[in-house]
Amino acid sequence: MRAMRQLGSWGLALFLIAMFVQATIHPLPNPPEGSVKLFDPPGQNIVFATIAANTQIPLFEPTGRILVAIGELLAAFLLLLPMTRRLGAALSFLILSGAVAFHLMPEILGREVPLSLSDSSVTDGGQLFALAIAMLAASMLLMVIHPGRNKA
Repeated sequence: MRAMRQLGSWGLALFLIAMFVQATIHPLPNPPEGSVKLFDPPGQNIVFATIAANTQIPLFEPTGRILVAIGELLAAFLLLLPMTRRLGAALSFLILSGAVAFHLMPEILGREVPLSLSDSSVTDGGQLFALAIAMLAASMLLMVIHPGRNKA
């Protein structure tokens, strides 16, 4: 039973790590414009620029984007180490709870995010929202199934 919990813990942790790294530094070549938190020019990240425009709070872009990216990278690092995995799952739960909350407020972000800053009629069809829900569920499940210390 412990081996299954360890395997599940590693699977969920690697999924969360891959998603956080992909969203913050995007190791793949030719990332879509406006989707890389740490390397987008100020005002070019679609999600945070939309939040800043809809709330009229300019602090969201780029300051909020950079802080969220640092939090995501910290969570990814904590998830990588088995002894800090629950702490990383808790941090990712907090980050993703905020993301889901912003997606659930249509006047701020909404479930469907525009694909470009110039044309807001073309959206992602809710894919980013679905990914946030899946990651939130994975972080909650990881907090439950990650095995504690071996008491032998």
